[in-house]
Amino acid sequence: MSNISGVIKSIRDIFRKDPGLSGDAQRIEQLGWMIFLKLFDDKDQERELVDPKYKSPIPSTFQWRNWAADDEGMTGEELINFINNQLFPELKNLKVAGDNKLGIIIRKIFDGTNNYMKSGTTFRQAINKLNEIDFNSSKEHHIFNAIYEDILQGLATKKDTGEFYTPRAVTQFIIDMVNPQLGEKIADPACGTAGFLVCAIEHLRQQVKNVNDRKTLQETITGTELKPLPFMLSVVNLITHDIEVPQIENDDALSRELTSIRQGDKVDIIVANPPFGGVVGDGMETNFPLNYRTKESADLFLILFIQMLKDGGRGGIVLPDGSLTGEGVKARVRKKLLDDCNLHTIVRLPQSVFAPYATVNTNLLFFEKGKQTKEIWYYEHTLPEGAKAYNKTKPIRIEEFEPLKKWWVNRKESEISWKVSIDAVIERNYDLDIKNPNKVEERVELNIGEILRILKSENNKVSSIIQELENDLV
Repeated sequence: MSNISGVIKSIRDIFRKDPGLSGDAQRIEQLGWMIFLKLFDDKDQERELVDPKYKSPIPSTFQWRNWAADDEGMTGEELINFINNQLFPELKNLKVAGDNKLGIIIRKIFDGTNNYMKSGTTFRQAINKLNEIDFNSSKEHHIFNAIYEDILQGLATKKDTGEFYTPRAVTQFIIDMVNPQLGEKIADPACGTAGFLVCAIEHLRQQVKNVNDRKTLQETITGTELKPLPFMLSVVNLITHDIEVPQIENDDALSRELTSIRQGDKVDIIVANPPFGGVVGDGMETNFPLNYRTKESADLFLILFIQMLKDGGRGGIVLPDGSLTGEGVKARVRKKLLDDCNLHTIVRLPQSVFAPYATVNTNLLFFEKGKQTKEIWYYEHTLPEGAKAYNKTKPIRIEEFEPLKKWWVNRKESEISWKVSIDAVIERNYDLDIKNPNKVEERVELNIGEILRILKSENNKVSSIIQELENDLV
């Protein structure tokens, strides 16, 4: 068994030597489509053994085994020319039947993906390292999933790509609380790299007992993602978790008219971290009733979630503080949520949960469609003892949610939990940004001598700065 972590690190080191690759985002995109083709071909060969009639949607010439698997194969200019002038044009314009979902996925992936490498020599080195991984080995498959998640988390350090990644502990907690059951249709309409869907798959896999159950699992995990890079990564993520034909749409979920969502389109569970703080594309708001039209993406997604859920359906989502408060459209959106759903729990997270790429205050909302809200429980998730903030090296961990899980089944008011009636919310014009009334604020009392000492110290600093400025003017 290869050292997968070492292989991935070696490939990324090789990438750094190529003049065409600039920055982690490009390196991850490059690695992503290479992994996709290697992974897809490994799975193709497995399918061919099981079903002699199986035919890959990728033409033979462009299957990984026929141009990349031989470590002594093409390299240099020949390799770069093949990639740029044959492989990419063929896969971007792949000719497949309308019902060939795998073929359509491949076409969409390569339509939004680029080859950045300019050196065929370094390209061959990277390919040869990737050939050390056998995606059909169960042991390697398991280890690769962890490495792949590290790759995704690397996106979180980039301001322009961090939106694609939700901390694993958050996705895991939401799935645990929503508790999907086999046969329920699960959707993430803003799925990014499919973190929620992967957690749902792992949760449901424990319920799979036979081939029919496995087929059910395959068909009930669905998602939508607009941007090319996370769409590609979400497909790879699901395939590595044994979803043979990922039910992921490369589209903007807000582009569909709300009234076109019929009963047969509705789902049992929505789990999502919709993009927030951004402005939707031109005209997207016109797909929604006039009463709810806004350019704020999170508010439109919330209306979409409500519409997509069946009666009795459950939602677990991430929303910023900005969606809990505000007048006008924002208040009407929240009213609809409370009228159409039982918003039973709001978990308030520390500001640094999504650090380093976002520092807004966020909340986890849990609701059930078809029942009006009567009361809302709030729970304030606190930082671990001694910690001042989460960061890249010390992210939030799933173990930290254990006290919250215990409270969930036996709710009581405390210094970190409180209950608010719907009447109180209505009086606030549906403002849900309700601070903890039970929190005991730490008071620091200083005596007069200590106050004078601090003032003198600060005054001396100011005097010193003034003196330096005056000296500079001389």
